[in-house]
Amino acid sequence: MNTRKKLGVALSIALAFVGLLGCGTSNHLQTIMLSSANSTGTFGIKGINNVLQLKAMGNYSSTKTHDLTNVATYVITPVGTTFSGAPLPTPPQGMSINATGLAVSTDPAICTYTNVGTTTTPSYALTGWYQVVASYQGISSQPVAIAIASSTGDGPSGACGP
Repeated sequence: MNTRKKLGVALSIALAFVGLLGCGTSNHLQTIMLSSANSTGTFGIKGINNVLQLKAMGNYSSTKTHDLTNVATYVITPVGTTFSGAPLPTPPQGMSINATGLAVSTDPAICTYTNVGTTTTPSYALTGWYQVVASYQGISSQPVAIAIASSTGDGPSGACGP
């Protein structure tokens, strides 16, 4: 066998081997789960200039997970109104979020809860919230809702929310 043929056979075997190694080992981002370590259920921020740390976890086809919090981009969309019926301010007013997933209640102070109970037995419902979605490499997380209680509301003694 001449040198060209030997080289061709060796190259073919090497390419086939590399191709076999690559089978079934793809590691593509499939989903992103947005959560918060210091909140469960409805996410909320109480008080002006207070914070809520969000966490964006990437789930890959290899079944591995990776923290994407610091590389994801975040989009905030106001939904609904304040307790008084005013439209929620457009971020960064009312709420902002930085590149590390830290959500902050900002001026103007707002209340996105309304008291649907009584003055002696309050019960709160959301009138609005900020919807947040994290994205990375063309994949978006589920939307999460963040309620804000940074101003007085219509609850007993001016309370805003639970």
